[in-house]
Amino acid sequence: MKIVRRVGATPRERGSATGQSCPDIFELSDGRFAVIGTEATAALDSELPPDAARADYERIVVITRETLVRAKADIPDA
Repeated sequence: MKIVRRVGATPRERGSATGQSCPDIFELSDGRFAVIGTEATAALDSELPPDAARADYERIVVITRETLVRAKADIPDA
């Protein structure tokens, strides 16, 4: 598994001049996506709707709205 490309704008393009706030989205060689975000599992786990679940090895991460909105154009429809 390898990172194929960044999806959306770079953190610097989104205003992170210091590198301290760098949420990011990457497309992987197997078609999945990897996300860099703020770990929020403890805060959000109990907020998941009844039809949602996560495995013990999965984490809930938060990214900024701008990160996802700016990635929209790069995400394929199918």
